[in-house]
Order: sequence, then C-alpha cells, then structure tokens
Amino acid sequence: MLRAPTTDRAGSAVPAEQAEQAEQATSAPEAVPERGWRTVVWNDPVNLMSYVTYVFRTYFGHPEAVARRLMLQVHREGRAVVSRGPREQMEVDVAAMHSYGLWATVEQED
Repeated sequence: MLRAPTTDRAGSAVPAEQAEQAEQATSAPEAVPERGWRTVVWNDPVNLMSYVTYVFRTYFGHPEAVARRLMLQVHREGRAVVSRGPREQMEVDVAAMHSYGLWATVEQED
C-alpha cells in the first residue's frame, strides 16, 4: 500500500519514511539529563592559606573574596567545591590542582 507524501512545516513534501522517523523522534520520552560533576579541594597540613587563595584566583579566575571564602571553607570544613561542569573538565581541574600541590578529587553531583 502506498502512502501519500506528507508535508513538513514549510509545506514541502516529505517521504513517508522520513515523516515516521520524525514523528517517532518527537514522541520518544525525553532523555534524563546526566548529573553534573564537581571538583573538590581538600584540606592539607602543608599549603599556606595565602597560597591556596592564590591558586583559586589564578587558575579558576575567582575574585579575591570568593577565593578567600573557598579557602576558608577548605580550612574550616576540610573541603570545598571549587568548580562544576562536565567530567572531562573536572578531571583537568583536578590535575591542575595536583600540579599546584593541592589535594583534589572529582565527584558526581547528588
């Protein structure tokens, strides 16, 4: 059995197979977005607070007040989330923190 061609939004003829594929794509359930990732810097007994603030300012580009707040969070709470994003970028950030001599890990967001 032959089907009559359908039309797209612009009114152009679309082959039936393409119309079915487009219909299936639009009726498919939406994909659940992947949870994000974060870089966590941990407290250590070696690095000075001024140095940690310097690293946060120079590498992440945080303003002085933000860098200092994050440094104090690391110092007082033992850890702070310093960046969020795709896993690959968080792995780059962790490697950079290691190159500065800081302890850091990647975590998946809750």
